[in-house]
Amino acid sequence: METLAGSILGKFFEELILNPVVNDLKQDDTLRKILKKVISFLGIMKPFVIKIRGGDGPIDDQERLFIKLFEKGDNLIAKYYRSHWLLRDRKFADKITNFYESLTVFFQVYLPVQQFDRRNEISPPQQQQQQQQQSDETELWFPGESEFNPFIVGMDRPLRDVKKLLFDFKEEDDESSVIVVTAPGGCGKTTLVEQICQDRAVRENFEIFPFKVEHNHLPAVPDFETDGVFAIHRWLKQRRKNRPQTASLLLVFDDVWGGPDHRDEPGFPLHKFVEFKIPKCKILVTSRYAFPSIGSTYKLDLLDDEQSKKLLRHAGFLRDGDERYDDVVYKIMKRCGGIPLALQVVGGSLRGQPVRVWKSRALELLEGQSILDSGEGILDCLQRSLASLKAKLKECFMDMGSFPYQAKIPITALIDMWAELYQLDINGVHAISNLCKLSLQNLLNLEITREITRKDADDDEAWYDDDAFVLQHDLLRDLAIRQSSQEPMEERKRLFLDLTGNKLFPEWRSKEVQPCIIKARLLSISTDKAFSSSWSNMKASEVEVLIINFQTMENHYTLPESFIKQMHNLKVLVVTNYSSPIIELTNVSLLGSLSSSLKRIRLERVSVPTLCNTMVELKNLEKINLVMCKINQAFNSCSIQIPAENLPHLQEINIDFCNDLVGVPEWICDLVHLRKLSITNCHKPSAMPEGIGRLENLEVLRLNACTMLVKLPETIGSLHKLSLLDISGCFRLRKLPEQMGKLYNLTKLYMGRCSRLNELPLSLMDLKQLKIGCDQEMAQQWGVDNFMDSKNEETNSLHWLRDSASWSKFSLQKH
Repeated sequence: METLAGSILGKFFEELILNPVVNDLKQDDTLRKILKKVISFLGIMKPFVIKIRGGDGPIDDQERLFIKLFEKGDNLIAKYYRSHWLLRDRKFADKITNFYESLTVFFQVYLPVQQFDRRNEISPPQQQQQQQQQSDETELWFPGESEFNPFIVGMDRPLRDVKKLLFDFKEEDDESSVIVVTAPGGCGKTTLVEQICQDRAVRENFEIFPFKVEHNHLPAVPDFETDGVFAIHRWLKQRRKNRPQTASLLLVFDDVWGGPDHRDEPGFPLHKFVEFKIPKCKILVTSRYAFPSIGSTYKLDLLDDEQSKKLLRHAGFLRDGDERYDDVVYKIMKRCGGIPLALQVVGGSLRGQPVRVWKSRALELLEGQSILDSGEGILDCLQRSLASLKAKLKECFMDMGSFPYQAKIPITALIDMWAELYQLDINGVHAISNLCKLSLQNLLNLEITREITRKDADDDEAWYDDDAFVLQHDLLRDLAIRQSSQEPMEERKRLFLDLTGNKLFPEWRSKEVQPCIIKARLLSISTDKAFSSSWSNMKASEVEVLIINFQTMENHYTLPESFIKQMHNLKVLVVTNYSSPIIELTNVSLLGSLSSSLKRIRLERVSVPTLCNTMVELKNLEKINLVMCKINQAFNSCSIQIPAENLPHLQEINIDFCNDLVGVPEWICDLVHLRKLSITNCHKPSAMPEGIGRLENLEVLRLNACTMLVKLPETIGSLHKLSLLDISGCFRLRKLPEQMGKLYNLTKLYMGRCSRLNELPLSLMDLKQLKIGCDQEMAQQWGVDNFMDSKNEETNSLHWLRDSASWSKFSLQKH
């Protein structure tokens, strides 16, 4: 087979170089070109099949596989010649495409590897000649080598960065080194790799072996998946052994699929190449998944505005200096969000069109039409990102469409939603895990503020905070909405309604069905400033999560009473005002009709003067979040008392950036079932109520950034279940209560930026398990050299007090 293989490889590479298929796969007539390519390859193979069959010797395994591939392809082509309409048949298209992939990997990988394994049978002159021939052939099929030089923007810095990672290579390294270039689909990962493989410095220092990975694995041929990876390993290892002085090896795997659940799914065995530890070998991978446990990760950024405009103008064949298009180019560019593929497709669809056509397209996008409608290439590219997601994780991704474009989505809101929709734990451990998995898949970004980062990153409480957000690209939001909208509107599991002006439920109105009946468990309603607030009669009795995103030009807003009253299964309510001023909710009392079901409420940027009276009726309320709300009138002018037995399930109250809150009301101390109380970024309260010691079940108390807080009551020592206390940013505090030594379960005390706190109670020395987090300024103030900065690490104990210069000060305080 060796002699035949050499001839076959030569003819194959000649065909591949003269008619590259990488380009063809991007065209509309993909299938016809693949079919033409397969026919050409079979024509090359046929005389060799005849020669093998007519030979005198036995047919070996490689020859048998070669004949099997030929027969399979010959049968497919025979079917096509009998019935040309098969070209439009999806199953036939898949078969011919899969066969082409199998044929490609046979010639590109399998046959060269087997040929190399038999080189010991070849004489040295022949071996040298064959090695030189193979080197020349390999050099010819670099990604993009035979393509027309494309117009590329925004790759200069990524090219420099990745080259630096490649050349940051120690000669004594004895194992493989992996670099993963990651980004969402359509962001230019393959383009970057093509530039790297063609870079002169890279080619002078590395012997490059590129592989195009398709559908989460190398294209399959019979018996290849079981031993192909190991065959490549033997080949490369032997090559390094026989040629130790040659350049370093660079394996390039483009478009590798991965995912958070890859251990449960068959996929590309990237970890195997890492485990092989081939000396002086770099592995460059492009993937939508970040592979956090493998090598170094390089996240490819989106294009900035200038780069985006340049690419869009080029794709649309606009002349430089033609100012007529400047405004419309800017509007379209913004909707593309810096994704090169979107810019190229949209620009290509407008190529050569007059400015009025460009303006019409921009207006369509501003009115809500998705960029995904600009061409199948964008949608197909992004949809492939969901292929590796398990069902529940995909459901979580689709829920992200509930929030407006470019919104900062609070992680706490998602935790509340998923706790009820998917029965995830109420503390958010599984929800946060799902968010991390989606982030690694480049389907969203986690935005964590410094206040969260300074805490232990593995601490669940560090995430369960209103300072942690999710950001999602507009096109990925569009994808989530599209994936959720496959069924008729009345049958969807989640329903997203974007209401503008007087346009309300047009699909239902056209059918004249009253009332409008939906079966969704998740209902998201977004209204603009022009919305009339005239709600249609809608029956949504199965809704469990209701999200209202509103804007208004009025100073008040009315909840849709007509159908909320009928939501007898509603468990989670999220209301967010996206207008500039804080708006009053005029009918909060409406929630009293949901007393048997409503568990979680989140209100943002609203005024709720009658909230307390309504809360009394919510017997099953477990959690309430108030963010940037006006609540002082509701909390401190409450006309009735709230006995604990009226709210037997209320376990958590979070108040954040409620700047009108003057003081913490005493009645909160009667909610003895509370487990978590968070009053943060509220700048008027100067003290906590004395009755706080009655909260006997309290486990978490956050008071960070309450800048006017000057003291804590001694009764805090009665909170025997308290495990976390956060007073960071309370810079007016001068001392802590001596009774804090009785907080026997306190394990974490955060007090960064408490610059006036120059005294600590000695009773804290009795809390052996306590860890304290502070900043460098406080450590220097106390004269403590070994006190760790809380942005990076916490102290393990309080033994530093005994050894520091501060110990004498605290000792004097005790006496």
